[in-house]
Amino acid sequence: MVAIITADECVGCGACLDECPTEAITLNSDNIAVVNDDECIDCGACVDVCPTDAIAME
Repeated sequence: MVAIITADECVGCGACLDECPTEAITLNSDNIAVVNDDECIDCGACVDVCPTDAIAME
């Protein structure tokens, strides 16, 4: 599994960046969160803190 971000729902708040223990999430030039699949450890911490439910584990 890996974190999947729904771009239309992401508001770019950065909560997931702060919570990710491996720093696998960054914001792109459109201020949308992007997951580096190679760094994601499938912990789901980002899912728990996302205020818009834009992140799911798939």
